[in-house]
Amino acid sequence: MTAVEERKREPAQRKRRERKESPFVAFRTALTAWLSRPLASFHLVLALTGVLTVIGIVMVLSASSVASYNPKTGTGVYAQFSKHLMFVAIGAVVFWIGLRVPLERVRRLSATATVVCLGLLVLVLTPLGSTVNGSQGWFRLGGFAFQPVEAAKVALAFWGAHILVIKYNIINQWRHLLVPVVPIALLMFALVMMQPDLGGTITLAVVLMALLWFAGAPKRLFGVILAGGLAGILVLAIIAPYRLARVMSFVSGDPDTSADGFQANQAKLALADGGFLGKGLGQGQSNWGYLPNVQNDFIFALIGEELGFIGCAVVLGLFAGVAVVGLRIATRNLDPWIRIVSGTLTVFLVAQAGINIGYVVGLLPVTGVTLPLISYGGTSLVITMLIMGILANAARHEPEAVAALRSQGPGKFGRLLRLPAPEPYRPPAKRKGGAARGGAAKAARPAPRTARPSPAQERRRSVREPGRRTAARTAVNRGTAKRGTANRRGHR
Repeated sequence: MTAVEERKREPAQRKRRERKESPFVAFRTALTAWLSRPLASFHLVLALTGVLTVIGIVMVLSASSVASYNPKTGTGVYAQFSKHLMFVAIGAVVFWIGLRVPLERVRRLSATATVVCLGLLVLVLTPLGSTVNGSQGWFRLGGFAFQPVEAAKVALAFWGAHILVIKYNIINQWRHLLVPVVPIALLMFALVMMQPDLGGTITLAVVLMALLWFAGAPKRLFGVILAGGLAGILVLAIIAPYRLARVMSFVSGDPDTSADGFQANQAKLALADGGFLGKGLGQGQSNWGYLPNVQNDFIFALIGEELGFIGCAVVLGLFAGVAVVGLRIATRNLDPWIRIVSGTLTVFLVAQAGINIGYVVGLLPVTGVTLPLISYGGTSLVITMLIMGILANAARHEPEAVAALRSQGPGKFGRLLRLPAPEPYRPPAKRKGGAARGGAAKAARPAPRTARPSPAQERRRSVREPGRRTAARTAVNRGTAKRGTANRRGHR
């Protein structure tokens, strides 16, 4: 075969190769190019928040229509749904505030927020608090209710990250690592368990563990904390009869739907009825009273019944996306406080979703934790929207995003939401006597006095090395003599 024929065949072979690899390679190339854009993390947070919120609106409408209808009180089928829409609107405003507020201001106010949350956790145990589902953990004002433990989780994440960043250089010492973050967290645990609220205590513990993990605490500490946490959960389960009944029902796998495992068994039946494609929106039987509290803690069971395995897989994929994007934001930021806060809030949200889905499918005992952004609204929905707003704000503080926003303008979403340009990260100034800020500053400094030889040391060196100095003098004298001879020859 001649060279001309080979050159003619090369384009055809290249086209066949591109045709074989085009679907996967094109998708991978497009995805990689899109993820490399400066604001990819920011847009992903917006998309995930919007999709999960829309799914929650649709499923709450399906779950609450029957339970809302009450001809005696005159409430219609859309009573709870309208209230959920109101909480979504409040959450949207809170999301915008979390997206717009400077993160440095959030950090400065974290200590005040923690003190306020501790005060609210104390006040809710007084007659000012209200009891809902056996837990005195609510403040009621008219038709609104507020649960302070939800705000305490976020305040602990902000303030704990602030303290651990300040103590970063001495965090290898146990007393600086544990104090004062762990004592304040334990005080919150005690106040929440006095309500009692086991689900709130578990999620608070997740926040504490995530804080210590992202701050770089030694791994042996987590073994101690896990052992202590399991022992505490065992004690709390034993001293409360209703919690002990739940745990024993989970351990024994009691099939009796009239006993303490009623909700757990009904949730599994709803998932089984849904099959692969589900019965369709509004066609599930769980919202007709067969599964109590379906719009709150067990809404994932209704998703499985009406949307089937496909709907459950989509929800799981969305929360997996929250985990990936949140950790991406944490790893791409330079500010250590933003890194710790982003990682902690991401772990908290995903862990809460995992706990809720885990006890719905029968992998965990029932603890009464809502499914973020999907369960019926209230304090949990508003606080979750605030967390997503903070994550979106942190995404705009990635170095590439800061450079793009400050050089190319705020973009479409920035102009629509009136978002200010983020400030680039500036490391804190070192104290006097500390290390230099950078290598250039360190190189520009003169050598310390102890590193330079003193006059006495120079005299001693000259005594030790007389030959070298004499040779140097001789060379200098010879050069001078040669220059003088040349000059004299020139004058002649």
